[in-house]
Amino acid sequence: MSRLTGWWVRRSTAGKVELYTRWTFHFFVLIECASIGGVPIGQSDRYPLGLPLAAALALFVCTHAVLNGVLSSRALDWVLDRRERPVRLAVAQVALTAAGALTVLGLRATGVLANGSVAAGVVTGTVTFTLGALVMCMNRVRHMLYAAPLAALATGAVVAAMGVGLPEALGYAVGILLGGGGLAAACGFSAWLMKMVWELERTKELKARLAVAEERLRFGRDLHDVMGRNLSVIALKSELAVQLARRERPEAAVDQMIEVQRIAQESQREVRDVVRGYREADLRVELEGARGVLSAAGIVCAMESAVDATDAALPSEVQSALGWVVRETTTNVLRHGDASRCVISLRRKDGAVVLTVENDGVREVPGPRVGGSGLAGLRERLSAVDGTLAAGPGDGGTFLVTARVPVPGRGEAA
Repeated sequence: MSRLTGWWVRRSTAGKVELYTRWTFHFFVLIECASIGGVPIGQSDRYPLGLPLAAALALFVCTHAVLNGVLSSRALDWVLDRRERPVRLAVAQVALTAAGALTVLGLRATGVLANGSVAAGVVTGTVTFTLGALVMCMNRVRHMLYAAPLAALATGAVVAAMGVGLPEALGYAVGILLGGGGLAAACGFSAWLMKMVWELERTKELKARLAVAEERLRFGRDLHDVMGRNLSVIALKSELAVQLARRERPEAAVDQMIEVQRIAQESQREVRDVVRGYREADLRVELEGARGVLSAAGIVCAMESAVDATDAALPSEVQSALGWVVRETTTNVLRHGDASRCVISLRRKDGAVVLTVENDGVREVPGPRVGGSGLAGLRERLSAVDGTLAAGPGDGGTFLVTARVPVPGRGEAA
């Protein structure tokens, strides 16, 4: 994996959405500084105070932009339940915006700032960006809807009260209502979307854990069904043998202990059968189990089979090896990826049975592991039946696992 893209590919879908959202808000800082802070500098020759006033206005805008970026970041952390709501920082940002807007409007009313477009750009711009960060600190949609109209009404009223003129006051109000309302809606929706994506990510992980827990319960239930009755009989017959021995009836006691021995040996055989059924994967059962587990984890699972998994032409050892491929690859899809779709295909081709498992949402290419699990373990199991395993990137950014086992059959499907 390339070092230039690994930092992005290894992230989950939720992590990618969060990174994109955060850097979008960081980019807003540059936009505000360049689009609003640069205007006073470019028209400094039109002010009575010249460059000093232009520099002061630009400094105010840049300070406002940086503080707004910090507020946006803290608000996103609060939305994701990672820190407390940044109430003090939000109040400080509102106070800075109000003080700066009042100062600019005062300069405009007294004629110091004769260029009305510069004053309008600084006031409406800073108020608009403040609204975008402020709505992310609110937990009720009703309050978010009120933010832009109230800010527009308040700004228009202040402009009109300073005697700048009613048309200009109306222009301030309309500009803040449209710009601030649009940015507030975009920021609020982005925060909500990021929260929902993380909720879906946690839900997917929970579903995968529940699927594993369900499989453990199934194994425990099967073991209990096998051992429960036999252990009860062993306990009763052992107690009966003790009573018979105490009553000096050794022959009857021996008969009971022989029966206990027989039941214990039968229990051992049944437990081995249960464990063998768990360790020796059945292809049909594993295919159905993979569909159920992946569906429970919210992954669309498509089965494409041109071979009957119960076909007598498939030896039991081949079915067991392919069943293990299905089981292990299903586990890898749940653990090592962020898949939304998985396709499992079983077909005959060139005198062999070919099983393919392909999934999207790959975060990293899983490397081989030693022992009886992982891709290395699958290759060992397949080599016992002269099979091969190939794993690697597929088309369209997918991950593809292909198991091939030579099996002579009546017919072949391409």
